[in-house]
Formats: sequence, structure tokens, C-alpha cells
Amino acid sequence: MSAPDQTPVPAPPAPASGRRTLGVMLLLTVLSAVLVLTAVGRVWAEGRAGTLAVSVSGGAISELPGGLALVGLAAAVAVFAVRGAGRLAVGALTLLAGLGAAAASAAGAGDTAALDAEAARKLALSGSAATEVGHTGWPWVALAGGLLLAVAGLLTLRYGRSWPAMGSRYEAPTRKAPAKSETPADLWKALDRGEDPTAV
Repeated sequence: MSAPDQTPVPAPPAPASGRRTLGVMLLLTVLSAVLVLTAVGRVWAEGRAGTLAVSVSGGAISELPGGLALVGLAAAVAVFAVRGAGRLAVGALTLLAGLGAAAASAAGAGDTAALDAEAARKLALSGSAATEVGHTGWPWVALAGGLLLAVAGLLTLRYGRSWPAMGSRYEAPTRKAPAKSETPADLWKALDRGEDPTAV
């Protein structure tokens, strides 16, 4: 009677749905970063300081949306380096970064403090306020980007456990300790193989 086949069964590949949601998460993260970082570089508020035109960008009004978009990008990369609870933590961080970017963008949509400061700087008069103030639509573009990032975080929380991780070839190599040698001859053989027989 022949022995049963002991050939190890390879692990099944990640399901197509898992790879699909991973791709959607990456796409949303990149798109959100592009929207937010583009928006914060554009004019959010404009007005006049006497006869001079003044304007301020989203980055001058608040640095939070741009900073949180970069956090989201870093989190998307970290997804490949962690597993299990680590992925849940990355998903939660991405979700919070997206909601924070959206909230900061909404708050900056009607902000005039930075514009007033720019007016005072141009007039060289402290306490000066801008007049004929108007706001552009760029804060709402940044807000949309923040919401997309939040959705990417939700996808990570919901599906992250089924996503593939980095292969073992990217992990730090671990060296197996040689077996304890019992005779001087074994010590010499270990040294010939380039091993340290005294290693623990």
C-alpha cells in the first residue's frame, strides 16, 4: 500500500475581488492627492487692499489639506508592508486624514483671515482688512479630494485583510543559527562552511 502524497498544496492566490478593491483604493488615493495638492496651490480668496488686488492660495489659508493628502499617500504605500491589525490601523489613519482634509478645506472656503493679513502686508498697515472679498471654487475641489481619501480608508478597513502583501523576498533575511557542535571536528566543519559555531 503506497504512502499518501505529501506534496504541499500551494496557497490559493488572492481573490480577484481583493485585487480589484486594492486597485480602486490606490486609484482613489492618488486621485484624491492630485485634487487636494492641486487645489491648495490655487487661489482660494481674493479682494482688494485699497487700490491693490490681493489674493491668497489654499496653502496660505491652511496647510492641513495638503499635509493630510501626503499622509494618505504614505498610508497607501504602507498597506503593502503590513498585515492584519496593521492594515486596520492604516485604513483608520487614511479615513481620518481624508475627513480632516475635507473639514479643513470646508473651513477655509469662507476664511478671510489670511486675505486680511495679506492686505495689511501690502498696505503696511496692521489691522487692515481686505474689501470686495470673493472666494473661488478650489476649496470645494480640495474637499472632494478629502472625501475620496476617506473612501479609500473605508475600503482599506473593509477589504484590507484580503489584499496581497509584499513577498518574503522583500522582508529582512533571518539567519538560522547552526546546530550546537559536540566535537572539535564538528567545530572545524562549521568553520569551513563559513558558520560561527559559537552563535546562539
